[in-house]
Amino acid sequence: MRKLITAESVTEGHPDKLADRISDSVLDAILTTDPYARVAAETILTTGLALITGEISCHGYVDFQEIVRKAVREVGYTDSSYGIDADHSAVLIAVNEQSPDIALGVDAAQESSSGDAFDRLGAGDQGLMFGYATVETPELMPLPVSLAHRLASRLAEVRKTGLLPYLRPDGKTQVTIAYEGDHPVEVAAVVLSAQHAPEIDQETLRRDLEGSVIRETIAEELLTVDTALYINPTGRFVVGGPQADAGLTGRKIIVDTYGGAVPHGGGAFSGKDPTKVDRSASYFARYIAKNVVAAGLAQRCQVQLAYAIGVAHPIGMYVDSFGTSSLGDENLSELIRRTFDARPAAIIKQLDLRRPIYTATSSYGHFGRGGFPWERTDVAERLRKEALTLSLRPGR
Repeated sequence: MRKLITAESVTEGHPDKLADRISDSVLDAILTTDPYARVAAETILTTGLALITGEISCHGYVDFQEIVRKAVREVGYTDSSYGIDADHSAVLIAVNEQSPDIALGVDAAQESSSGDAFDRLGAGDQGLMFGYATVETPELMPLPVSLAHRLASRLAEVRKTGLLPYLRPDGKTQVTIAYEGDHPVEVAAVVLSAQHAPEIDQETLRRDLEGSVIRETIAEELLTVDTALYINPTGRFVVGGPQADAGLTGRKIIVDTYGGAVPHGGGAFSGKDPTKVDRSASYFARYIAKNVVAAGLAQRCQVQLAYAIGVAHPIGMYVDSFGTSSLGDENLSELIRRTFDARPAAIIKQLDLRRPIYTATSSYGHFGRGGFPWERTDVAERLRKEALTLSLRPGR
């Protein structure tokens, strides 16, 4: 059966992604000063204005103004004609401390009397989180979102290196993949929208973007004579960034994860310290799923974790291999429970999450890129050995 699956991405200059970058830059600066800080930093952007709000409790001082201006400068908003720029736009700060009621449940979990150090830290909120991995790509990500991210990253690259100097920071990409059953076979359509200087003509723009971005990013064998290319389909994209649309932290959660290939629990990631399971448990669910697939125990794996605020142990874990695991989902779930400790404190320790590593996650997806601890496959060999033992047990 043939089906079409689509995913999108945006560049780091997209207003929502710029907001994510600022929030994660604030988080990293605070964690550098105080690794045990509680941070939920939210950014709102519009023409000529950045507003930092949220709840932050920490020891030490950070220069919010300088953090915001540095992030905006790094992305490329350095000209006042762009509607927001690093040196002249206003930066407003409206930050509160974390609610003491929430802190009570995080600092002293219901299980804290057990004597286990990992039982002392409760989940920072209720919620459900999903992780996923698939054999579709070497990075074990769905092909549509993987290609969409690569295109968005390439848009930024050709702008920053001067290959296409007329490009501006904002941009969006979208890729539709044709599947036969569960196997991707070709790219059905590409949508590419790139902000540009007013003097560039559309014929040059479309020729350059097709040659220097699309065909430099997508493998030739995936592009066919029937692949539809929509390059700046409105015909003009001069006004962009926060001048065109207000930016807000956490508004691109499907871009951040798997492109819609699997469900999303609803919680955003950027600006949140690792006691917030919206972020850390989503990373851990990806870590579990990726190691399962890397171990050869499934071709696709989705892991759902669920938490209650102030409770250390997850209140739910659900594993779905979509019929691709020879162990069966029940046995696979048992193996995962025996192997992985999904309590927040255990997640933070195993993935070493109290470090300033988060600014790099704010663009081009939190998953499928090297350098992040949740992308390691260091448990795969152990899972393979444990699975063999499990399969040899009587009655299995």
